[in-house]
Order: sequence, then structure tokens, then C-alpha cells
Amino acid sequence: MIPLLLLLAGCAPAPKPGPVYFEVDKATAGTIRGTIRIEGTMPAAKVISLDADPQCAKLHRGGKITEETGVGNVFVYLKTGLEGKTFAPVTEPVVMDQKGCWFGPRVVGIRTGQPFKVTNSDPVTHNIHPQPVKNRDWNQSQSPEDPPLSRRFAAPEIMIPVKCNVHNWMRAWIGVVDHPYFAVTGADGGFVFRDVPPGTYTVAVWQESLGTQEQTAALGSELTFTFKGN
Repeated sequence: MIPLLLLLAGCAPAPKPGPVYFEVDKATAGTIRGTIRIEGTMPAAKVISLDADPQCAKLHRGGKITEETGVGNVFVYLKTGLEGKTFAPVTEPVVMDQKGCWFGPRVVGIRTGQPFKVTNSDPVTHNIHPQPVKNRDWNQSQSPEDPPLSRRFAAPEIMIPVKCNVHNWMRAWIGVVDHPYFAVTGADGGFVFRDVPPGTYTVAVWQESLGTQEQTAALGSELTFTFKGN
């Protein structure tokens, strides 16, 4: 019996090797910086009435929300230059909250496989409905007492629109990438990628009203992306 067990053990398939994750050499890594600018003026801020849901209207002075776009909430990422590199997964969730009958943040970036956590801080029921092309579509209601929702996106995708089927003025966008080099700009329009390995890259930006742009960059580059307003 023992020789047979040894024979069977010898025929067992070898375990498959796990993924080999790329490790950045900080001694040779560098930064890529940039700024988003708008020449001219942006379209006038859109004022959204919340009269369709009195509970939502009560959460805002005057029952209205002002929807503004500009150099903030621009999604920036390395589009090319990292081919062949696999990065260790991320377990910390990216959180999107429904507060004041509004999605926050309006634009988020997330890694493939990273948890996407959705909360509802409002006293009303909401519905979160991402509408991807490359990932699985899902659509789920969330009442005030419901626990957070947790989902993941398997494939890179720029950008995934998100809507609420209950409140049609609620909109958000998700950028999914398979590496850590992405950012969402703040009010100053600035961004920086740190610990970037040596190479030549395509830096791409997305602005929800004005579209996309791309530039080539290397370590130490300081880029300016200028969109045309009115």
C-alpha cells in the first residue's frame, strides 16, 4: 500500500505558481506631475431642483443643488507604459456615499479587484446603477437602514457612468485601472504620480464635459492639459 501511495503522490500535479508582482525600485523611480487648465469659461453651473422628492429638497437650502464642473474631478491615469507589469492587489475599499441625494465623490478611481463600497447616509431610499461596458452591470436599491454594498470590477474601464434610478439627477463616474498610477484632481486641477518606474508613458485625462486628452511623459515631466471652454 505504501508504494502505491508514493506512486500516486508522485503523479500529483505540481501546484500552479502564484502571480509575480512587480516591485518598484524607489532608487530609480520618479514622479510625473501635471495641471488641468481651462481656457475661456466653463458652461454656467447647472441648478438642479429637487422638488421631485420633498425629502431630498429638505436636505438642501432652497431645495436645489448646483452642479459645477471644472478643473476638479478630472480623472488622470497612465494609459500606456506599464505593459507586462502586474501589481499587488489592494484590499482597502473605495467608498462612494449617497448623501444629500447626491453621489460623493462624483468621480472615483479604483483598481481592478479592489472592493467598491457603497453607503447610504440619507433618510431616503436610493438606487446605485453602474453601467459598464467591459464589466458586469448591476443595479441595486439601498434603503437608509441597509448595510453597505460591496462589489468589484474585474476589468479596466474608463469611465463607468453611475446613476440612481430613483433620483435621475444623481450621477457619478468610476475609472477602473489595473495599476496604482491614477488620480482625481482637486479644485486646483493638479495631480502627481509618485514612485513611477523608469519608462515612457501616455498620460490620459478625462473631463466629464470636455472630453479626453493624452500626452507622452517620462520621469520628471510636468504636463499641462488645456481644455477649451466657451
